[in-house]
Amino acid sequence: MRRKFNTDGYCDPEFNYMVDLSGRLKEIKAMVDEEKYFVINRARQYGKTTTLNALAAYLGEEYDVINLDFQGISYADFKTEQSFVAAFSRQVLMCAENVPENVRAELEAYASGTMKEATLSVLFFSLQRLCMQAKKKTVLIIDEVDSAANNQVFIDFLAQLRFYYMQRRKKRTFQSVILAGVCDVRNIRRKIRSDEEHGQNSPWNIAADFDINMSFTKEDIDGMLKEYEADYQTGMNTDEIATLIFDYTAGYPFLVSRLCKVMDEKIEDGVTFTDKKSVWTRRGFLEAEKIVVKENNTLYQSLTEKLSRYSQLRTVLYELLFTGKPIPYVATNDYIQIAEMFGMIRNEKDSAVISNRIFETVLYNFFISEEFATNGMYKVAVQEKNQFIVGGYLDVKKILEKFVETFDYLYGGQNDAFLEEVGRRYFLLFLKPIINGIGNYSIEPETRNNERMDLVIYYRGEQYICELKIWRGNAYHERGEAQLSAYLDYFHLKKGYMLSFNFNKKKEIGVKELMIGDKVLIEAVV
Repeated sequence: MRRKFNTDGYCDPEFNYMVDLSGRLKEIKAMVDEEKYFVINRARQYGKTTTLNALAAYLGEEYDVINLDFQGISYADFKTEQSFVAAFSRQVLMCAENVPENVRAELEAYASGTMKEATLSVLFFSLQRLCMQAKKKTVLIIDEVDSAANNQVFIDFLAQLRFYYMQRRKKRTFQSVILAGVCDVRNIRRKIRSDEEHGQNSPWNIAADFDINMSFTKEDIDGMLKEYEADYQTGMNTDEIATLIFDYTAGYPFLVSRLCKVMDEKIEDGVTFTDKKSVWTRRGFLEAEKIVVKENNTLYQSLTEKLSRYSQLRTVLYELLFTGKPIPYVATNDYIQIAEMFGMIRNEKDSAVISNRIFETVLYNFFISEEFATNGMYKVAVQEKNQFIVGGYLDVKKILEKFVETFDYLYGGQNDAFLEEVGRRYFLLFLKPIINGIGNYSIEPETRNNERMDLVIYYRGEQYICELKIWRGNAYHERGEAQLSAYLDYFHLKKGYMLSFNFNKKKEIGVKELMIGDKVLIEAVV
């Protein structure tokens, strides 16, 4: 059976192409050796389960590992202490390999419900004896620890876990405790009771920082591609493709694997991409990226669901995307914490930024889709879209001309604050139905601010660079032209486009063609 790229559940190196986890496992083992109690909280589909399964095997020679998954415990099992003890005991019996017979009998009694007074303290007394009788030190791993965490039984469980962990120097208990999930358990306490009620017995105040990078580096991706290349001899430049994948995903594990899986299984069509050699190219990558950003997978569903639940989070992301206003990264801010916890943002030079380019495009599409039914710009683009495709290729100059005409007609009388707020969003609304199904776009993140952003449009293998900017006077405008010219050099293009939102009352609305050195600049002013 040939190995495949996997995005469904955890990865197995026997069946799946994977990055080399040995460096991460070595770092985590060092924390286990130091008797750390810690939490691995990362966003959905970030490779936590794959890492934990690999870690359990990696630690197995030196430690007895109890590797549990709270997805196997139903929400109802958390309702009472007795039901949780029964469910937890079943998990231990199923997952632990070296349970002494006397402890096994106790756990079976708890699991079956024959011991009616099985409380958490009784359970942990049995677990302590399991640790004491084991030939090797015991490590406890619990995955999906937050799956039913919004109740008091879970908090009491963590309190008992903390107590017995703290006793490890007096009596042999767990060498190390590793909890993994999306939500950091230290943040769950606010849902249950106040910090004051916990005092010095908080289940969280002993947790060590987990600073190990679980994102994939470019080198990680390159190593995985080299394994694939050894099997298929596509002739790909693994460094180039790894760089592209990293640039668009920032190493988010699911997105890395998803792009590779789509390239491996969905691009080859016998026409444009006739074989794997033609697929594993820059053009094949861009085709895969177009497919991935248009999917409705569970990761994207989770992102957009959070926007519905947290209105302030929605506002923060909207500001980052459409206005380019800088938002300081303040770790104590609730919505910065939430956005980072769910993988939406990251800290870059003390500013909050969208975590990767694919998420950016998905979020752009989500926000503008909310206006498809009501926005006049979108309706005009739908009606007129055929005129913008000439000989199968995009005529961006015509798009700008029609956008200027329509925008001025619909919104020319609005105040400047309104126009500055909606200008970029409305151009994306106008562009979306024109390129939909064939083309795609992305925003170059290093150029996005409250003054300008560079939009890269991909259509039938061609790239078009369009700078969207707010007019701030002639000197600023000339600098913008020079910046765009330099950006065209980067993309090896001779023609570029600029859309300026000019609030000068004497502005000249329209589209004109300029020469900037050896570059052609099509400039639209609205």
